[in-house]
Amino acid sequence: MDPVNFVILASILFAIGSAAVLLRRNAIVAFMGVELMLNAANLALVAFARIHGEIDGQVMAFFVMVVAAAEVVVGLAIIIAVFRARQTISLDEPAELKG
Repeated sequence: MDPVNFVILASILFAIGSAAVLLRRNAIVAFMGVELMLNAANLALVAFARIHGEIDGQVMAFFVMVVAAAEVVVGLAIIIAVFRARQTISLDEPAELKG
């Protein structure tokens, strides 16, 4: 398969992820959108590395996966803490978080 097709797929996945972040009011769906955007960026990095014949894009994709794993741990912990305190994970109620 042509690496350009992977770049197009990465663009589509990034658009879907950004739509999930911007349009959904559920914190978990928005969080999944961010993860989808990170995976789309990884796919683009690997595809560009393949196009140029270098390994740098694959190394960067590995580091992005490490950062994404840490983000999942911290993000889910924050979502669980907010849910326990407010009994909702809706992003429509930011006024409650002001204190």
